[in-house]
Formats: sequence, structure tokens, C-alpha cells
Amino acid sequence: MKYFQDVVFRTIGLSVIIGLFFAGIGSVFADVSPDETESLFNDTVDETAWGSFEPPRDEKYDWIQLVSGEWLKGEIISLYNFSFEFDSDELGLLNIDWDDVTQIRSAGIISMRIQDKGLQAEIFTVVGVLLLFENEAVVMVNNQVKTYKRKQVISIAMARNKESDLWRAKLFFGANVKSGNSDNVDANIIVSTMRRTSSSRFSIDYTGNYSRAQNIETSKNHRFDSYYDNFLNRELFWRVYMAEYFQDNFKNIADQYSLSTSFGYNLIRSSKTEWEVSGGPGIFYKRYVSVEAGEDIDNTSPLLALGTKYDTEITKWMDYLFEFRFQFVDKKSGSYNHYMITTLSIDLVGDLDLDLSFVWDRVARPQPVSDGTIPKQDDFQVIAGVSYEY
Repeated sequence: MKYFQDVVFRTIGLSVIIGLFFAGIGSVFADVSPDETESLFNDTVDETAWGSFEPPRDEKYDWIQLVSGEWLKGEIISLYNFSFEFDSDELGLLNIDWDDVTQIRSAGIISMRIQDKGLQAEIFTVVGVLLLFENEAVVMVNNQVKTYKRKQVISIAMARNKESDLWRAKLFFGANVKSGNSDNVDANIIVSTMRRTSSSRFSIDYTGNYSRAQNIETSKNHRFDSYYDNFLNRELFWRVYMAEYFQDNFKNIADQYSLSTSFGYNLIRSSKTEWEVSGGPGIFYKRYVSVEAGEDIDNTSPLLALGTKYDTEITKWMDYLFEFRFQFVDKKSGSYNHYMITTLSIDLVGDLDLDLSFVWDRVARPQPVSDGTIPKQDDFQVIAGVSYEY
């Protein structure tokens, strides 16, 4: 009987203690609103789990962390002109300001261009697995750890054998077709391609224009440009070659070739703006469609080539490009000619943009055709169309 009484008293006592405990807990939360309760929960989670989150070792995906603390999983594409390209596993291809990236953990091998201390110091390339922290870049090279300051990093490219990762292309098409009382066709095509690595860039561009009115051809020209740049340091680059081909029968130019080499300097190079100037010697060849009696049908001349290119991001959805190229040659080749293009590019949907361009071609001394007619010095063109960027 005594044993039974002890069990009953102990059970009652334990029940009272448990009741008092939950009553106390209830009184604590009774004065806390649902929003405050949620905030308390979130703060606790942030301090314990998310605040110390680090991505796991990954052999397939690269990871980056933004200044906001967010981590993104995907694939590193490149760092170029303080613009970091990252192909997010969920968000697609992203262009991120370099200053907005606080950490990088590469899954594969990267190629990183490093500048030693000082603006005129040696430039070299490091290949390995990258761990980038706020102020340091740590690279694992052949089981050796090498550490560099973040400010020494000039560019980054993937060292995989996937060649397509190194290329960028943009296709522009503009057209105006009219039929009825008058038949007009205007077509404009611009194709721009570039291959970029941590130490160089290679570009090939094509521009074509065609116009027909009342079944009569009124305009037809083609321009090919190509160059190869080798980066010497953050500001200075060597344009190993700059080649150009131009053809326009309406300007009495059957074929025009130029080949030059030059040095260039980046006046501004940031995540939003790039402004470069370049200049150097070369050779120039021009063949005319027709000439007056006694004149040579073609001519070869020494060349001095100068140029500038300004490219900036006005807003997140609008870019501006200005490019001006000068060529100084002898009198028989026209004395002086230039090509200028300025473009305003507006984001539409996805990789589609609306491009508005103004083009100015000039030859200071046009060559008269066989009947004595002299082509005009200047050609102006306004182009509007849609472009797709890959």
C-alpha cells in the first residue's frame, strides 16, 4: 500500500512541475507577436546555419559568393575588364561587377593572368584550381599553393578544352522592305565574333549593306575587320595585327586592303567602361573600279593607323559604343580616310537587343571614275535593327 502511495505522489508532483514549465513558456511567448516570433526564429537560423554556410567541395560546379552573402552555383566563364561572367545553374549567363564578387571556388582548372607588383612589372599566367577570398587569390598548382593579392588579378578564363567557352558572338540584322507604288529593299548585317583568354583577344567582324530601289541597285558594300591583341599589363596592349578589307563600287573602290601593327593603351578600364586608344604603321592597297585615262588602276601606300574605342554601360539595360578609326595614306590612295560607328544598344528580351547605329565613312580625295565623275567624300547611314548575342 505504501509503495502505491509513493507512486501516486510522485506522479502528481511530476505533473505539477511539467505544468508549471509549460505555463512559464506560454507566458513568455504570449506577449510575442507572430512577426516577432518569426524574426526570432530567422535570427537564430542565420546565426547558426546560414551565417556559417560554405559550399561543399564540388568537382562539377563552380561556386561564387556575392557581396550580399548569396552563393551561386554554376560555371565560371571569364573575368575581363572588371566584368565577371558566370553561367548560373538556375539563372543563366550573368555579367557581374568584379567588385560584387567576394569569393570564388572553382571546381576545375582556371587560367589567371597576374601582374606582379607595380604597373610596369612582369605579367604572367597561373593555371590551377582557384580559391578567391576578399583580398587574396589562392591557386593550387601541381599540389603547390600560390597566393596573390586580389588587385594583382588582371583576367580569368577557364583552362578547359571546351573551345566554345572562349568565344562570344553577336549577330545584327536590320531590314526595310517596301512594295506597291515603289519597291525598296534595304538590308544591313553585322556579325561580331571575339575569342578571349586571360592573355589575349582575337576578333573578326563583318558589316554588309545592300539597298535596291525600283529594281535598281543603289548601295552595296562589304567590310571585314580582324585583329589580335596581346595584353602586356593592365593598361598596355600590343595589337599584333589589324587587318581590314573594304569594297564599295559606288565609292569607286573595287578592293581596299590594309594591314598594320600598333600599340594600345586603356585610358579607362573598369567594370562598366572601357576606353582605349591605339596607333601604329602599316601598308595600304587600293584598286579602283575605273579611272580616267592615264591614271593607275591601283596603288600601294605606307599607312599610319590610329583609332579609339569607347564602350560603356549607361544603365543595366542600355549600352553605348563609339568607335573611330583613322588611316593616313598617300594622295593616290585618298590621303586620308576614316570609319566611325556609334551604337546605342537596348535590352529587349533574353539575349535580344534593339540596336540603333550611326555610321560615317569618309575619303578625303576620292578617285574620279572613267567619265570624270567624282564620288562624294562622305557616306552617312542610320541603321536600326535587332541583334542576338551568344
